[in-house]
Amino acid sequence: MADRDVAVTGLGLVTPAGNDEDAVWKTLAAGGSVAAEDPDLSGLPVGYSCRVRGMDPETELGPRLARRLDRFTHMGLVAARSAVRDARVEVAAAPERVGVILGVGSNSLETYTTEFVRLGEGRPGKVSPLALPRSVPSMAAGEVAIDIGARGPNFTVSSACASGAAALGVARELLLSGMCDVVLAGGCESARSRMAATCFAQMRALSPPTDRPDLACRPFDVSRNGFVLGEGGAVLVLERMGHARRRKAVVRAVLRGFGSSADAFHPFSPHPDGVGLEQAVLRAFADARCAARDVGHINAHGTATQAGDAAEAAALRRVFGDRTPAVTAPKSIVGHALGAAGAIEAAVTVLSLERQEVPPTANLTRQAPGLELDVVTRRPRAVGFDLALSTSCGFGGQNAALVFGAA
Repeated sequence: MADRDVAVTGLGLVTPAGNDEDAVWKTLAAGGSVAAEDPDLSGLPVGYSCRVRGMDPETELGPRLARRLDRFTHMGLVAARSAVRDARVEVAAAPERVGVILGVGSNSLETYTTEFVRLGEGRPGKVSPLALPRSVPSMAAGEVAIDIGARGPNFTVSSACASGAAALGVARELLLSGMCDVVLAGGCESARSRMAATCFAQMRALSPPTDRPDLACRPFDVSRNGFVLGEGGAVLVLERMGHARRRKAVVRAVLRGFGSSADAFHPFSPHPDGVGLEQAVLRAFADARCAARDVGHINAHGTATQAGDAAEAAALRRVFGDRTPAVTAPKSIVGHALGAAGAIEAAVTVLSLERQEVPPTANLTRQAPGLELDVVTRRPRAVGFDLALSTSCGFGGQNAALVFGAA
């Protein structure tokens, strides 16, 4: 399969669990949610979230750039810089052969909301000329390219909460086509704007108000009642295997397969049988030239919604049978970062492969009869495995599946 191998040579992470891989792994391994009351969401129907802490944009990017950009791009830039450092790749050596493909699920509403207020008050002259360029999804990829000097293909993939995973799949295809030697791929997004938080609450997608936010997100539990808002950025440096070997790069993992599909069922509810996700998983297996029996770990989408988890569990049980590989659901700990979620979970999958461990899922007490998965709880589980699957789903019935292999 060497002709279809895509090397992962760098990782960059900005997450509610930490902003470097050791901190992220330590938090995930502890098995408890970081959800807490969020002062930025005070007075809203749901006032808690999973926040990124310890990242000061002005320190990381400089005051001028930090003020010009919205939070989702801050996180994308910091993650991209970390990934490039980790990969030790020299972008300037062949900038036209380096692409940037990021997943962002929607326009940033962090500062846009303020601009709408100014317009509504009849003060159009007070609307910032930066409001549009700082908020559109494509600017995340554009700003990363400007920052590192990458002149290859540059765009944003937007497929709701499958965006980050889809961006990695598209990047894989660009490398296999020969168009690029290196692609920075992943996602960045914040769900913590007041408008986004209000909209999700109105849709009843969020776990309701509680005095124990850390217990709110319960993927695959019979009592699950919605997700917790999150945010973050994750960027993986992907390379053609031959290119990585020529420059003697450390290969951390291999992206072996990608599958994508649409439920074609409902604007925001998944197909109840999970047929679209099943199709995406089987396509990823075909791309990776592997079978379900070869996979030793699943990093699940696991949003803790009633319909979403039931559909995902049904799909995975049809693919793997009654005895699934060891499953984890990171959103139980770091919340739901929307378009960035699939990229964060892909990065965690790489860390699991390297450590040969599966981190636990928080807050799981009892699974629904007939939908049981082998979900790891309480503490990490040592598992020897060569292949892992990461799944992502989004509004519009959009599904993405990635197969990663050990280096």
